[in-house]
Amino acid sequence: MNNTSQGNKPNFIIIMTDQQRADLRKSCGCPLDTMPFLDEWAKGGVDFERAYTPNPTCMPARVSMFTGRYSETHQVRTNHNREDVFYTEDLLDIMKKNGYVTALCGKNHTHHEYEEFDFYRKTEHLGLMKDKMSAEEQAFSEFLNQTKFVDSRYPAPGGVKVQHPYRNISDALEFIDAVNGKAPFFAWVSIAEPHNPYQVPGPYFDLFPPEKLPDCTSGKEAEDNQKGERFVRLRKVWEQVYAPDVKEHMERSRSNYFGMLRLIDDQLKRLMEGLQERKLEENTYIIYVSDHGDFAGEYGLMRKGADLSELLIRIPMIWRGPGITPRGKETQAFANIVDILPTICDIMGEELPMGVQGKSLLPVLKQESGYEREFNRAYSESGFSGMYWEDDDLLDYITEGATVDMSAFDCLNTWTQCGQVRGLRMEDYRIQVDMMGKGFLYDLSKDPKELHNLWNEKEYSSVKEWMLQELISAMLQNTDVLPVPHNRYRTKLHPKGYWYQKYAAKDPGIHPSGTVREIYSSRKHYKEAGNYDK
Repeated sequence: MNNTSQGNKPNFIIIMTDQQRADLRKSCGCPLDTMPFLDEWAKGGVDFERAYTPNPTCMPARVSMFTGRYSETHQVRTNHNREDVFYTEDLLDIMKKNGYVTALCGKNHTHHEYEEFDFYRKTEHLGLMKDKMSAEEQAFSEFLNQTKFVDSRYPAPGGVKVQHPYRNISDALEFIDAVNGKAPFFAWVSIAEPHNPYQVPGPYFDLFPPEKLPDCTSGKEAEDNQKGERFVRLRKVWEQVYAPDVKEHMERSRSNYFGMLRLIDDQLKRLMEGLQERKLEENTYIIYVSDHGDFAGEYGLMRKGADLSELLIRIPMIWRGPGITPRGKETQAFANIVDILPTICDIMGEELPMGVQGKSLLPVLKQESGYEREFNRAYSESGFSGMYWEDDDLLDYITEGATVDMSAFDCLNTWTQCGQVRGLRMEDYRIQVDMMGKGFLYDLSKDPKELHNLWNEKEYSSVKEWMLQELISAMLQNTDVLPVPHNRYRTKLHPKGYWYQKYAAKDPGIHPSGTVREIYSSRKHYKEAGNYDK
C-alpha cells in the first residue's frame, strides 16, 4: 500500500464531524434512517463499531488526531490550552515534508493556525469566517448568534447553501480542482455540525419531528445521582436553560440533531460524487470520523461534559481507499483517533514521529491476522487535574464564565472538567476511575446505556480486578516517552506503535535524544520559555 516510492503518492481526505454520536445511524441500530448514504458508502470500506476518542472534548481530541498522542501527554487537556501543545512532529508536518498540498475546509480548533495550511476556508459554530458575505450568509450568521449557542425552535433561514456542511464540501471541491494533477493533496474537511447550536433548515427541520423520535432509554439517572455528581449538575443547568418547557425544548433539540445528521449525509454524497467525477477514488484514502459524541437526550442531557460516558467516547470511524479490504462492519478490533496519524505514516512508508502513542491500523484494514492483541481495548482520558470544585467554593457559573444569564451555558467548564478520570473499554465491559478512587463498571452487552454500576457487586469482583489491571497497563503504556533520556539511554519503540509484536531494534542508537532536542528547540514557544537547552 506504499505508493510513495512510485511517484504516485495517494491523496488523503479526513472528514471530521463535531459531536456525532456513534450509534445514531440505522446501520448501528438506530430506528431512524439518519445517514443512508454513509451507511451504504461504509460497506465499501472498514466501518469500526469500536472506535473511540481519546478525550470527549473538541480541542484535546483534535490535537490527538494531529499528534497521535493522548491529551495527558500533548498537554492540551481543555479547549483553552492550545499554546501548551507538546510533541515533535504531527500530521501536518508529515504531509508537508512529503510534498503534499494541504487544506483545511471548516472548523479548526487545534494547535495550528488556519494560515499554516496551503488552502483554508473558515467556518465556526456561529457563522462563516470571511470578510465578504452575501445577504443570505449574513442573515444566517445573525440567526446563529441569536441561538445563544443552544438551539432553534424554528427552521434556519437561507436554505441548505448557507449551511456549513454545504460550504465545507464546496470549498473542498474548489481546493481539489486547484491542485488535482499538480501534487498529492491532504484535505481536512472539518464540519462543525451536528454540534450545537442545534439548528437546521427546511426540509430537514421536519424530517424527524419530535413526536416521532424514539424514546430515550435512560431517564432520571442524572437526577438521582446514579451516574455521579457531574450528571446531576448538568441536568440542573439544563432545567434552567430550557425552562419552562424542558421536555418540549429538549425534544426539539433532538429533532434538529437528527436533521443535521441527514443534512451532513447529503453533503457527503455530494463530495463522493465529486471525487468520482474527477476520477480520484482509486488513489485517495478517505477517513470519516468525529471528535466525540453527544448525549442527544439520554439522562436528560444534551451535548457533553460529564466524565467518559460511552455515548461521548464512542465515535464513528470509517476508512476507505486503495488496498483496504472492503467489508463494512469491523466488530472486533478497537480503534482510536490517536491511531490515524500512525496509520497514515504506515501507508506512506514514513517513520513515526517520536512520542506518537497510537498504532497503525493497517493490519486491520488489510484483514491480516496475528495483531488481535494490539487492538483489543480502547483507552480514554478526561480532566485537567486538581481537586473537585464543590457548591460551597467561592466560584459561580457567571464568575467562571460558563454563562452570562443562564439562557445559555458552556457544558465544558471548571466543574465538569476538573480532576482526572481514566477509562477503558475491553470486550463488553467499560471501567472508569477518578483520582479519588471512585469507580464505575458496566457490562455493555446487558446495559448499553450504563445505568447499572457493577463496581461493588461481588459476582463481578473478578471482572473488576481484571479491568483494573488492564486500565493500569494502558495508563503505563501511555506514559509519555518525552522528554527522552539524556546521554547513553535509548528508548525502544516499535516502528508502528505496537506493544505485543516481536521487534528487535537493528539500530542500537534508535531515537537518540539529541535529535528530539533539536526538534523541540526549533519550536518557538519552547525556546522562548527556556524549557530546553538552546
